[in-house]
Amino acid sequence: MSAREREQTKFVHREWRMAIMIAAKAASNTAGANHDIMSVSERGQTKFVHRERRMAIMIAAKAASSTEGANHDIMSVSEPEACMHGYGERRMAIMNEVHDIMSVSDIVMRRDEKYMELLEQIEDYWTDRAEGYSQVNQEELAGDNRTNWRRELERHFPENRTNETYKILDIGTGPGFFSIILAEAGYQVTAVDYTEAMLEEAKKNAGAFAQKITYCQMDASHLAFADETFDAVVSRNLTWNLEDPEQAYKEWMRVLKKGGILLNYDANWYHHLFDAEKREEYEKDRQMVTEAGLEDHYTCTDIDTMEEIARQVPLSRIDRPRWDQKILQKLGTAQVSVDTEVWNQVWSEVEKVNYHSTPMFGIEAVKE
Repeated sequence: MSAREREQTKFVHREWRMAIMIAAKAASNTAGANHDIMSVSERGQTKFVHRERRMAIMIAAKAASSTEGANHDIMSVSEPEACMHGYGERRMAIMNEVHDIMSVSDIVMRRDEKYMELLEQIEDYWTDRAEGYSQVNQEELAGDNRTNWRRELERHFPENRTNETYKILDIGTGPGFFSIILAEAGYQVTAVDYTEAMLEEAKKNAGAFAQKITYCQMDASHLAFADETFDAVVSRNLTWNLEDPEQAYKEWMRVLKKGGILLNYDANWYHHLFDAEKREEYEKDRQMVTEAGLEDHYTCTDIDTMEEIARQVPLSRIDRPRWDQKILQKLGTAQVSVDTEVWNQVWSEVEKVNYHSTPMFGIEAVKE
């Protein structure tokens, strides 16, 4: 890092522009650009700079997805002097667009300050939880969950698919459970998580399969992939934890090919914080776990921090999966179906006791 980059006031503005240009390029060439985007977000020395960069990356990624053919030109006019000397109306228009994005980003930064603070809190929690959660995934990989989940996922995929060319995006991969079992089956897998520590655990857990998986550190609500990139998008236990789940669904459907499949598995996690009846059921679950002599999957974590996060995100308050179904239908999906009994097929007996009052549901959405 150069001395000039360490000057914070100049540095932030420079990084915004760099992020915009890199993300624009990433929209048309994700294979080579994902690492560059993540590198931009990781070079900061203070939380202030780190936050500014991440917001810039999200703004740029969104902007890049709408510029399509202009990406190369945006990269070409990285210096304002180029426009000043008359490189043509096309380039001037593109440069003005970039300038507008940068101007709007000032407003977005102020408006979304709480959003960024919540993202940092979530990132910090899952960073601290990464090793423990990885152990949970390792137990899943060593047991029946591995086979149960692969069977569940593959029953939704087209029968005439060719695994080697079927591209799957695993969003919120965590320690890598889905990406591992899918790579093992021969699919082309891209694994995304917001937390670097989780991705490191995912790579370790994948072993030899790590070479067959593309890992990207990315916000699930602002993906730096081009439209219609993937045949399937899969996710587990993520949506409830998002600050803007509707925006996430929009992004997931955007990167799906036409006819592609979204498979989202989640539950009404922490709904008991807002519902007295659910709270009573939750307490009964804790009692059943104790009586059975099992490890409590709730109290073995930093439950105070997790509950604080749950009170800030929107879906903990909402009865699901009806909300998810409504949003996906609004987004114009060709078909949305819900399986409220999927937990019976994929959960271990320990999970069934721990989460008895919060059964997992599955959502399948097919893109028009």
